Amino acid sequence: MSVSEQVGGVSAPRVPDPVSVLVVEDDATIRRTVQLSLERYGYQVAVAENGLDGLEAFRAGRHDLLILDVMLPELDGIGLCRRIREESLVPVLMMSARGDALDVVSGLEAGADDYVVKPVDIPVLVARIRTLLRRATFRPAPPEATPTRGTGPAHPAAAVPADAGTPPGELVFGDLSVNTLGLEVRRGGRLVPLTPTELRLLLEFAAAPGAVLDRRRLLRDVWDYGWEGDTRVVDLCVLRLRKKIGAERIETVRGFGYKLVRG
Repeated sequence: MSVSEQVGGVSAPRVPDPVSVLVVEDDATIRRTVQLSLERYGYQVAVAENGLDGLEAFRAGRHDLLILDVMLPELDGIGLCRRIREESLVPVLMMSARGDALDVVSGLEAGADDYVVKPVDIPVLVARIRTLLRRATFRPAPPEATPTRGTGPAHPAAAVPADAGTPPGELVFGDLSVNTLGLEVRRGGRLVPLTPTELRLLLEFAAAPGAVLDRRRLLRDVWDYGWEGDTRVVDLCVLRLRKKIGAERIETVRGFGYKLVRG
């Protein structure tokens, strides 16, 4: 049973179990505001005021999600995100002043999952956090729970391989195999480490191989945007995914979107 409390006039349901969030922000006012606000929502919050301290705090503790400012002393948020991605697939949310295009693109290229613009709107920040955490804890429904007839799978994990000899939940596209039950992706037999966001994106493509998926649909289904989102998030995540599973595996259909190549 959730308990609600008011945060700036907004109902703030508490999460049932403590979720650890690390906030790395050099501005003391913003850092304190975000910390207190997230704690009011029930999150356990650790803070650091520069990139090097943030890296040390990340390595010293177990954190479920990281919030990194782009402009940090000692080690900026982009460099910090790259260092973290060398060690972990933990969800990363970047904070960027004014939504500067270069900051956004650099952060997403470094491996961030999403971004918010400062000054931070706390309800929006919490909505993004919840979405990232849902992705990180995503577990598909078992195949027997999916209908055998209909127009198509209701969820990416519901897709079943055409080859009866393929293990349950295994989808194969050339040298790429996607296990929708174990949530493992292999290329040429080798395990491919994907962030939760990259995995959800690949599952969307794998559910409809050969079909063109437009960016707005992907923003809705992968990033869970109930509002207009920035399609650069999709483009940069597709770029990162291509580097891991093969550039030829996801084809751009100019003016429409992307599709997963079957063969």
